[in-house]
Amino acid sequence: MPSQIYSLRKGTNPNAKGLALKEVLDLFGRLFNQLRADGYFDEAFGFICVDAGELPGKVRDPQLEMLLTIRKPGLWPIYEKIPFYSEDDLLDVVEFLYRYVSKPIDGTRHSFADCGMHWETFNKQDGQREYRDRVNVVLSQYERQFELSTDGEILTKAEAGFEPIFAADLPSSDSNVTTRINAAMRQYRRHGSTIDDRRQAVRDLADVLEYLRPQVKTLLTAADEKDLFNIANNFGIRHHNDKQRTAYDASLWLSWMFYFYLATIHVVLRKLDQPGCR
Repeated sequence: MPSQIYSLRKGTNPNAKGLALKEVLDLFGRLFNQLRADGYFDEAFGFICVDAGELPGKVRDPQLEMLLTIRKPGLWPIYEKIPFYSEDDLLDVVEFLYRYVSKPIDGTRHSFADCGMHWETFNKQDGQREYRDRVNVVLSQYERQFELSTDGEILTKAEAGFEPIFAADLPSSDSNVTTRINAAMRQYRRHGSTIDDRRQAVRDLADVLEYLRPQVKTLLTAADEKDLFNIANNFGIRHHNDKQRTAYDASLWLSWMFYFYLATIHVVLRKLDQPGCR
């Protein structure tokens, strides 16, 4: 089965590059309403019973909680305010809701006036996973590509062709390597990351290679090894002095440096993981 519908494959769809923010806000609002109706926010925000009226959840005042967390007024109730959201508002609310979603598991049906289910037990992990999957379907329609991570954080989607490198396992149990690499990937891809954030991500990857340098020496010639570290040491990444070469388009070249170092680390680690290389 084709991965895309006919007009998207052909390139004639007027929204081939994605939907505008207005349409995505509508999609997310409808998704939230579905999840709310299905009980995915009953544990946190409560629900309305035809007999008892409004029954609070663990978060007694969602509007206050949202204001304290996001530091923006006027975002709740979502169904009323979402048409006026900015992009940042939408992504803030997506992250906020991830913290409070939980899948309804069991409860009792209140049949009077077709009130519906009164859910009593919930599974947070399952709820977050399903929420993330469904939200990412909505975000994938947006002309600016984002995704919600398993940690509940909005990230910029990987550039086309580089998706596998972010999903690939790191063949290392050394926390000095894995922790630094994971932190660099999050910092680079985090929504709203600045040039300085991305430069720091590249610096962290270069530091991982520096940590692995004794092993790298066994895999590369002296000249190749020198070239590998030349980028970080002489192009304003790891040092700050008048000898640094900084006259380049940082937004473009930092992206290249990041993927170059990340791919190199994966190659080095996999090579070292082969029998006889230890």
